[in-house]
Amino acid sequence: MSTRTTARDGGQGPVVCAVSLGGGLGAAARYGAGLLWPTADTAFPWTTFLVNATGCALIGVLMATIDGLGAPHRLVRPFLGTGVLGGYTTFSTYAVDFQRFVADGRAGIGLAYLVATPLAALAAVWAAAGATRRAIEGKVR
Repeated sequence: MSTRTTARDGGQGPVVCAVSLGGGLGAAARYGAGLLWPTADTAFPWTTFLVNATGCALIGVLMATIDGLGAPHRLVRPFLGTGVLGGYTTFSTYAVDFQRFVADGRAGIGLAYLVATPLAALAAVWAAAGATRRAIEGKVR
């Protein structure tokens, strides 16, 4: 069995479009969060931290829902997961924030941020996926 797509099954064009459209929506949501809850240059970047944690929680919900309820349309995961939530979360900004802390002589807070962000992201995806699985199992019974 070949993993190549053919013209008959739609090819990669629709997937690329779904990821692109979703990514634009996710990035716009992240930008909006930054406008609604701006962070001063010298403050802890709570908005970026919370965007990454909530985005990872939503990825957990999405993946558990897809796993628990069956196969959705082939563009759901690329649009929502890779696109919207990939565009919403911002680990590049996280890296720049860490670099800024170190450059400003605040390596301690930078290190705390460097460790806390992936821990919060992993905890969020784990907790949200688990809660979603339990909710789906309760409805399926």
